[in-house]
Amino acid sequence: MSRKTLLRTGPLRREAVGPYGPLAPYGGDGLVLPAGFTGRVVARTGRRVAGLTWHAAPDGGACFPDGSGWIYVSNSDLPLLGGAAAIRFGPGGAVADAYRILSGTDLNRAGGATPWNTWLSCELGHRGRVFECDPYGTRAARPRLAMGRFKHEAAACDPDREVVYLTEGEADGCFYRFVPGDWGDLTEGRLEVLCVSGEWRPVPSPAALLKAARHQVEEARRFDGAEGCHYAGGVCYFTTKGDRGLWAYDAQTSTIERLCEGVRAVTAAPSGDLYVARDTMQIDVITPDRTISPFLLLEGHGASKPAGPAFSPDGSRLYFSSRRGPAGDPADGHTFEVAGPFRH
Repeated sequence: MSRKTLLRTGPLRREAVGPYGPLAPYGGDGLVLPAGFTGRVVARTGRRVAGLTWHAAPDGGACFPDGSGWIYVSNSDLPLLGGAAAIRFGPGGAVADAYRILSGTDLNRAGGATPWNTWLSCELGHRGRVFECDPYGTRAARPRLAMGRFKHEAAACDPDREVVYLTEGEADGCFYRFVPGDWGDLTEGRLEVLCVSGEWRPVPSPAALLKAARHQVEEARRFDGAEGCHYAGGVCYFTTKGDRGLWAYDAQTSTIERLCEGVRAVTAAPSGDLYVARDTMQIDVITPDRTISPFLLLEGHGASKPAGPAFSPDGSRLYFSSRRGPAGDPADGHTFEVAGPFRH
């Protein structure tokens, strides 16, 4: 995406009706959508999907091209038994296959996709790691330890500056970027932290054996429990669960703007629209002219949390998960697909 997803200045303007019109009455599976859109549950915790038992606590996700079809990858936010799984869709959207791509890891949260079509699965556990996974299921996942040992939440690749932004799930956490020695190879590189001045400074010891990464640079800027992040059009958007904010880091000016409240996860559509998943199990759309309006409601999931919003490569389908489902239990996670006339 060559242009900014949002304008640089000015407040967001809330509107009751968005670019797709008003939301229609209840449409099945708890989904309330604009006219012309349809939705379905593609996976449920504990149930079989193309021979795979779908994981509990589905969290971060992303889509990848696969010939004339596509793949949706989902993390599992379980202690010690987390990991990630993938669903392969055929050209018409039918489920063709499902399989694990990472197993036996700890509290895999938001994660992020790379431009070379791998999935970065991030551990939230103490001294958590980033694992680079193959969404196509042919290569084993590998830890990328140079990206630091801390409570990892999400990763977002910036191909313009050839860095990977990383968020940290601590109340006094930091916003990092990883500068690989060679773009496309995350084995080695330099971990940096954003400082109050807007500068990036190296983290002296990313392995954090004696001192936590977030405490190694005194001037580091703090964020209250950063979660999901997504890079689009020169901006890295990320959320903070402690103070319930959506932030926009402008990579060109190294400045940060707080956009709105109550957001848990974020993604962007090919149109430049930003889609934000809220605590209230609602997904809003933020257009490039800085208007924000409801796109989707999920009824009956009030004790859950939204996670993993991601568009199929052609922009025609939006995936996301209800991490705890209607029962409010990680063992009742639901993963949804919404299809319709999305703007391009």
